[in-house]
Amino acid sequence: MSDRSNLLSPEELLALTEGVNDGSIEVDTGFNTDVRVHKHDLASEDSSLGVNVSSIDMINERLIRMFRLGLLEVLRTTPRVNPSKVQILKFGDYLKTIKPPLAVNTVRISPLRGFSVVIIDPSVIFSSLDSFFGGFGKGVGDLPPGRLFTATETRIINIILEVFFKSMKDAWAPVMEIDCERVASEINPQFAQIADENDLVVLSRFESDATANSARGFIDLVYPYSTLKPLRDLLKNRVQTGDGNESTDRIWREDMAVAVGDAHLDVRVVMGQVKTTLQHLQNMKEGDLIYFKKPELAQFIAHGVPSFGVNVGTRGSQVAVRIEKQIIPGQL
Repeated sequence: MSDRSNLLSPEELLALTEGVNDGSIEVDTGFNTDVRVHKHDLASEDSSLGVNVSSIDMINERLIRMFRLGLLEVLRTTPRVNPSKVQILKFGDYLKTIKPPLAVNTVRISPLRGFSVVIIDPSVIFSSLDSFFGGFGKGVGDLPPGRLFTATETRIINIILEVFFKSMKDAWAPVMEIDCERVASEINPQFAQIADENDLVVLSRFESDATANSARGFIDLVYPYSTLKPLRDLLKNRVQTGDGNESTDRIWREDMAVAVGDAHLDVRVVMGQVKTTLQHLQNMKEGDLIYFKKPELAQFIAHGVPSFGVNVGTRGSQVAVRIEKQIIPGQL
């Protein structure tokens, strides 16, 4: 039996509660009472300070532009491929959203550690196959889970992967040089063990349809979170926001300089300054003189900032100033 001799009686508990409520009993008198805690799941990895997802989004935007052009050359049609927002989720949760058969390709992306996976939906494969042989890019309905891809379909998968790998290499080029190599192929994503079920992965989904009447499909690029985490500083600092075209940047800067040059500024010329008091100023009357020491140069002030030292004179019938020197802020 448990010893209940040390337990408080109901009357004692009631008295304790009343004392806390009316303030007669002090609370928060222990150690570290000002410490705050955050909920933490030891079974999952915290991604709040990890991979910069916006950097992966920018890489995917470049990948899509190049992937479209590559498919256009191969499929002789204009495919529509649109990226979805990058997600970070558990690998097990991702596997629950897809079902076989799929073209599951385990790839090694050097020099990144570990393996990634590229998964191609059958609708993309059959749509590409139809377009390749002169059709209208029609997709395919549901397939039996154990249905294998034929040699012709496998060849189309290889073509898509070749274009995809080349596009990936070009998209990652501003960050680092990579090489892609397929190491295994499956139809069931459960066999692509690139991570444990509770490990985080970075999912980039590209939705595709070759024609307006074709079925929609997708291509998924899945990185293990542990693969990209060592690159978080590199992704943050070296991903370019533009296309890396220096000529375009130069033209943009020139246009910006012209636009800024048309901005209007309020300017004034100050020939001297006098220090006085409010009382002295209030007692002044008509005819009083104010004496001050005239500086060598007057100040040309643009938008409240002294900019030039000038001499005041005339030019024809106009009062004018001649710039004598530039005033550097902080050196007045």
